Amino acid sequence: MNRRTLAALAALALTAAGCASDRTSAASAPEGGGWVDSIAGTVTVFAAASLTESFTTLAAQFEAEHPGIQVKLNFGASSALALQITQGAPADVFASASAKNMTQVIDAKAASGSQTFARNILEIAVPPANPAGVTGVADLARSGVKVALCQSQVPCGATAQQVFAKAGLTVKPVTLEPDVKAALTKVETNEVDAAVVYVTDVRAAGAKVKGIPIPDAQNASTDYPIARLAEAGNPDGAYAFVDYVLSAAGRDVLAAAGFAAP
Repeated sequence: MNRRTLAALAALALTAAGCASDRTSAASAPEGGGWVDSIAGTVTVFAAASLTESFTTLAAQFEAEHPGIQVKLNFGASSALALQITQGAPADVFASASAKNMTQVIDAKAASGSQTFARNILEIAVPPANPAGVTGVADLARSGVKVALCQSQVPCGATAQQVFAKAGLTVKPVTLEPDVKAALTKVETNEVDAAVVYVTDVRAAGAKVKGIPIPDAQNASTDYPIARLAEAGNPDGAYAFVDYVLSAAGRDVLAAAGFAAP
């Protein structure tokens, strides 16, 4: 083998080694949503109340795949969570039930961007016996029908107002609740005749409530964005959790809970 051939083979070997090194660096870097193999510690996730069941499942699955990590979940109204984040509450990930609330966080420089991972629509929840005989949106405006809604600044409340506007109705609730789970509880405890909640919440409640579908022409939807927060105390864990929500496993859990794809 001549000297020129040996030199060429040596150059090829160096190039291959360099490429392997580049691949290793890229695989270990969290930027761009890549998985991190050595994540550990706690990931604090602020998530919309309507994500309670699905994110509890996702967190358990994520922890099982990454024994060194623990997910701490904080559920609430997206509007309230966004306010807490912009005021400096320590968190790694924000999953909102409204693009509007995520925009508030991004505008405050608390996150640099987000990705939409799910969509949800509304449904009427009534007690199993449906004592008020509610059959559709129009019945919510009837005199004597006690209705629970979310507060107007909360995504489920704002989305409900879109439904009423489409139907040309004015609904006067007997209570305005801080989040969708609180509104649903009013039905489960027979304190109201109906509540406007998400289809996912009706599914999660099982036999405790009965769902009355809202026709597509009247219904309204809301998108769910997720973001790693700029001041995340565990940025690698945050990137990995966001990736997991966006993965095929995440989509399966969300679909089983009744969420639609974005």
